[in-house]
Amino acid sequence: MDGEFTPFSYLTAPNERLYRAVMDAFVQAKRRFVVHLRPEDVRTSMRHAAELPAITDALGRLVEWGNLRADPDTSRVTSVEDFHRSRFLYQLTVRGEAVEQAVAAYDEALGRRGALQAVALTDIATQLRALGELSRAAEPDAAKVHLLLRGLVDRFTDLAGNAQAFMSSLQRTIDLHDADADVFREYKDRLIDYLERFIKDLVSTGAEIAALVGELERRDVGALLDVAAWREAEDAAPGASEESDPRREEFERGRRLWQERWLGFRAWFVSEAHHPSQAKLLRAQARAAIPQLLQVVAVLNERRSGRSDRSADFRALAQWFADAPTEDDLHRLWQGSFGLSGARHLSTSDATADAVPAQTPWADAPPLVISPRLRRTGSYERRGKPSRVVDRSEQRAYLADLARRESAEATAAREALATSHPTRLSDLGELDPVAFRAFLGLLGDALAARVPGRRVVETTTSDGTMAIRLTALEDGRSAEVRTPDGAFRGPDHLVEIVDLLAADVVERSA
Repeated sequence: MDGEFTPFSYLTAPNERLYRAVMDAFVQAKRRFVVHLRPEDVRTSMRHAAELPAITDALGRLVEWGNLRADPDTSRVTSVEDFHRSRFLYQLTVRGEAVEQAVAAYDEALGRRGALQAVALTDIATQLRALGELSRAAEPDAAKVHLLLRGLVDRFTDLAGNAQAFMSSLQRTIDLHDADADVFREYKDRLIDYLERFIKDLVSTGAEIAALVGELERRDVGALLDVAAWREAEDAAPGASEESDPRREEFERGRRLWQERWLGFRAWFVSEAHHPSQAKLLRAQARAAIPQLLQVVAVLNERRSGRSDRSADFRALAQWFADAPTEDDLHRLWQGSFGLSGARHLSTSDATADAVPAQTPWADAPPLVISPRLRRTGSYERRGKPSRVVDRSEQRAYLADLARRESAEATAAREALATSHPTRLSDLGELDPVAFRAFLGLLGDALAARVPGRRVVETTTSDGTMAIRLTALEDGRSAEVRTPDGAFRGPDHLVEIVDLLAADVVERSA
């Protein structure tokens, strides 16, 4: 078993840099479709970074580990002495190439910065629209379906991986505490602009992708996935047994794989009842990063203004105590640092509460008897009757009255907004501040629940007190809702608002 991993040995060998440079020369040669290399060719590819004997020894070690294969080089033999001299042509082995691919993937993962790819969202939407056109055909072109699904998987994989890497690097940036304030502020401005643009694209394009996914599922996306699985199974090699069809087995395996891919893709853009989509979580994480970046800038500004944290203050104070020359200096430093100059620093009984003036030095004050209970448990209980319970009835009455007034204002706002029939926004008239705040909340919930391509949206508030039905109009008119603080203007809509609490009361009375 250990022999299977010996090709990795050169990564921890003493001359690791030389071995990696030699292997990199063979990887570059393979990209140029060059199979064999001589030691001189390796040295030329390395641009004479090492002497030829050292390169030859490194090639021998790599052959022992299984990274390279050595074949006798007889092409330049002109004499018997040349024939008996060791000359070899070297080429990558299967294990050696696999190790280089693993090392390259490791280096790429560590150095990956990641990005929020708004262009990838547009590409995904384009590919989904093309799949939608193919799904309408009675017999869709298998090659086109397979290519579109492969492109969709590749683009989505890049999008998800880059987004994860970007958010991880963003969190490391937020946790950075030693950056220069001016540099970080400039970087913060560019980053916040970048996040805002991506969030805007994710809201618009993500909603379109979710709608396209729903449309494909209504047209049986499973049939398109089966087409891709069958096309991949066409190249299955014949098996040893004539009873089993390798294409059928490969199709079943590919079918399960494509279904898993589609479910993962769907979960990224479509939210379920109790499981928000990954796109929604990414949008929330990106939004939360903006105030965190601003907080980092505030911390950097505080540091630059000369403020220090409490631990640094205590360390400096401890150093001052250690360097104090005399005991009197220690007392003055203690008094200047903590101000504990009074003798009445602990609770005393009523009889002795005012017995010692506050200006009395500790050394001149009479001793204070401390209860053993305080020394043992850290708490002190006075003897006698317990303290009188504070009467909070006035405060409770005030809170109850405040709650009644707020409930009355909310009820009046619902009654003012409720409509008996569909009404234009321009016909709502003037609203008081409380009703206007409730109206803005309703309007925001309705606009957030709107799906692209649909003119009508219905939703309820989070507390379940009101329902709204909003219908977009195509006449291009504008609406104006007046308030004591000003006017609210926007495109006119047809709105129907229902007070669910009032409707519930009517149903129960009936």
